[in-house]
This record gives sequence, C-alpha cells and structure tokens, in this order.
Amino acid sequence: MTSLAATGFARPHRWLRTHPLAADSLLAVLVLVLVLVGAYLGPHTERRPPGLPYVLLTAAACACLVVRRRRPRTVLALTCVLTVVATVVACDEGPPRTQIATSVALALYTIAARTERPTAWRIVAVTVAVLTGAVMLFGPPPWYAQENLGLFAWTGMAGAAGDAVRSRRAYVAAIEERAVRAERSREEEARRRVAEERLRIARELHDVVAHHIALVNVQAGVASHIMDSRPDQAKQALAHVRQASRSALEELRATVGLLRQYGDPEAPTEPAPGLGVLDQLVDGFARVGLSVDVTATSTVPGTPATGTGAAGAAAVIGPLPGAVDLTAYRVLQEALTNVHKHAGPGARAEVALLRRPGSLDLTVLDDGGGRPAAATATATTAAVAEPGGGHGLIGMRERAVALGGICEAGPRAGGAGGFRVRAVLPLQARTGP
Repeated sequence: MTSLAATGFARPHRWLRTHPLAADSLLAVLVLVLVLVGAYLGPHTERRPPGLPYVLLTAAACACLVVRRRRPRTVLALTCVLTVVATVVACDEGPPRTQIATSVALALYTIAARTERPTAWRIVAVTVAVLTGAVMLFGPPPWYAQENLGLFAWTGMAGAAGDAVRSRRAYVAAIEERAVRAERSREEEARRRVAEERLRIARELHDVVAHHIALVNVQAGVASHIMDSRPDQAKQALAHVRQASRSALEELRATVGLLRQYGDPEAPTEPAPGLGVLDQLVDGFARVGLSVDVTATSTVPGTPATGTGAAGAAAVIGPLPGAVDLTAYRVLQEALTNVHKHAGPGARAEVALLRRPGSLDLTVLDDGGGRPAAATATATTAAVAEPGGGHGLIGMRERAVALGGICEAGPRAGGAGGFRVRAVLPLQARTGP
C-alpha cells in the first residue's frame, strides 16, 4: 500500500517539477481558495462578510504568484501593495482581514529561498516592518489587533522558512558536489595506479628480455660461426644459450606472475633479484666475453670499508630496502647490457658501488673497446634512439626517480673513450608526492 501511494504521488510531483508555471498556477488557485474560505468563514464574518472589492484584490494578489519564480521581487512589491489596499478598503467592513497577506508570505518565502542570505534577510526585515506598520496605520482599529500581530509573525516565519530551504538546498548541493569530486578522484587515482603498475611491469619485462636476449644473441652468433671449425666451443656456446634462455624464462615467469589474482595457485614465491646475486650477473657477462671489475666502498660505521669482486661488494654494501636493492640490480643489469651491446669487442666495464648512510651510489664505466669517445658516444646514442628500442636509459631514470633519486648517462669526462652511467638511490622512501 505504501509503495503504491508513493508511486501515485511521485508521478504528479515529477510532472510539477518539470512544469513550474503549471505548479505556480495551481498554487495561486489553492491560495485564493484558502484566503476566501478564511475570509468568509472567519470569526468576524457574521457581522459583515467581505465585499466584492476585497475579493477582486485577493484574486489579483494570488494571480501575481503565477510568476513568483520569474519576477520574485516584483511579485513581492505587488502583493504588499494589494494587501495594504485591501486592508484599507475593508476598513468599513469590520475588523482587519489579513488573510490576503498569505500571498505576501509566499512571495517572501520565494525570495528568501532563492537569494543569498544577507540580501534576503534585509528584504524580509524591510517587508515585515513596512507591511505591518502600514496595516496598523491605515487599517481598521485597533492597531494592536491580533490579526495585525499575526501578520507580523506569519510574514517573518515565511522568510525564515525560505532561508532554511535555501540553506538545505545549498547543503545538499555541496554534499553532492563532494561526492562527485570524490568519485572522480577515486577514478583518477585508480587510473594512475594502473598506469604506474603497467609502467613498472613494462620496465621489468624490458630489463629481463633485453639482458638475456642480448646474451642469447651473442652466444648464438658465436655458435653459428664456429660450429664447423670448433664444435666443442660451439657446444659450450649453445650451453650458455640454454642457460640464458632458462634464466630469462624464470624471470619472465616471476614477473608475469605478479599479474595473477591474489590467492591464485602457483603464484611466484622467489625473491626479486638484488645485489646479493650480483656475482651471477657478472658471471653471465663473463661467459660472453665481457670483463667486469666490481669494487665497493662504504662510509657506514661498523661495516667493511672496501671490497672487490661481486661477492665482496655485496658484503660491503650489506642489506638494502627491497625497492632499492631491485632498482640497483636492474640499473647495473641494463648498464652492463648496453656495454655488451654497444661498446664494441674487447670492452671492459668497471662497476663502483658507494654505500653512504642515506644513499647508494652506482657507477658503471666502460672503455669503449678502444674506440674514441666521440665514436662511442655516437654509436651509443644511435642505438638508444633506434626505433623499436631505446627504453633502457629511460627505464633506468624512471626507476631512480621513482625512489627519489637520479640517474645520469653520457660519455666519460676528460675525452676518454667509453660511456658512464651513474645513479644515486636514497635508502629511505620519499614522503612527498
């Protein structure tokens, strides 16, 4: 029953909201009926009922309410004038007849509900004071009749009701705006997180594929070149290809496994690579002919000051935060891969690690395989800018910046041949945006 009643009232309500002129016309007719009923059935009508002039003035005042939304101040002025005139006309008909002031109350309500508070309250105060004073001054005596006091109270309450409605509408609009803004912010935050995750996975895939596929390509070329003349060495090269491809598949499986839903079976459980497995990275490059010298220095009290070799460097550097450890490994992996691909045959690489109390410095130098610095820089820049590639340096910079650090790459200073990559990674996460 309740739902049927609600549905029955909802349809006319929606129709009236979409047709404001019809709604105001219906309201004007309703007010006219109520005013005339009150005037004819009031306690003083036994002595003398209202005459035709009062009825016509009441009809004119109610007719003004049809345009109360379009011209609220004009309607208020007209209804006030008609109310005072009707009160003066009715002087000879007995006690005050202030029912016509209902039109003034509705006009005041409309202004208070649609005007900012300071202006609305000024209009309400002036209207109540002037209208009540005019009726008391020009209306039938006594001036302190309860109808006159009621006029003061009802017009003031109409203004207060309009102000309350305006405040309620503003409050609801503010809540709706905040809800829309919060929903938009959530959507933007979700899109930002998705973009960051896609970028992170893209960097991981690039680092894994670029490193291992470069090794596979070199070893496959060596095997093809010496297959007939030195089959034993060709078999060894193919074994390196198999090992590099197996490592690539394992890292790809671990990286792609991050895309699984939480709780999926066979989710990857192996830790992410870091400087603890730097010796494996260096050995992989050594097998393809790239000599890598690793040194480490620490200024942190209570730790070894220096160390050489991958294992010794890892011992000097010590444990690192997971994100820093992974980023350091990926930067070294990408830098050494670029040396292997672009520095030329016979090139040597030097890796220098510096552990400070609040940061980790990585520096990778290569000698360019004996080529001049200009030739090395040109070859490296061309390789980086080649279509379909060139994301290695960008990825290193993005990884460093994500931690609040920096990554620089360019030819070695002093005119020496080769290339230099340096990254500074803070050991504490950023707190700002």
